[in-house]
Amino acid sequence: MNRAEIGRAAEDAAAALLRAKGMTIVERNFRAKVGEIDLVAKDREDIVFVEVRARASSSFGGAAASVGGAKRRKLIKAARVWIQARAYAGPCRFDVVAIDAGFSEHIPAAFDASGR
Repeated sequence: MNRAEIGRAAEDAAAALLRAKGMTIVERNFRAKVGEIDLVAKDREDIVFVEVRARASSSFGGAAASVGGAKRRKLIKAARVWIQARAYAGPCRFDVVAIDAGFSEHIPAAFDASGR
């Protein structure tokens, strides 16, 4: 599998995991000049911006640890574009789905709009 196919498979697995938890996938691969959001989902009243990370092993900190400060800032900027484009005024949060060696973990509210 090439990198794009691996990414697509990881996003498919993440979407299936979120659906199993009762969430609805609203959009995939939202792109703005400032960055990309892998999945946008709805969890009850919340819009959830989801970063999907996959690693073949959990060495070097694993998939979740790879969502560093620079990536969080890009996600926040892209989320602001998404919110503005849709005039959305409700609650939102940032989740991460980390896939390490085939094991998937959903981390709700992994960081907030300040990047922490």
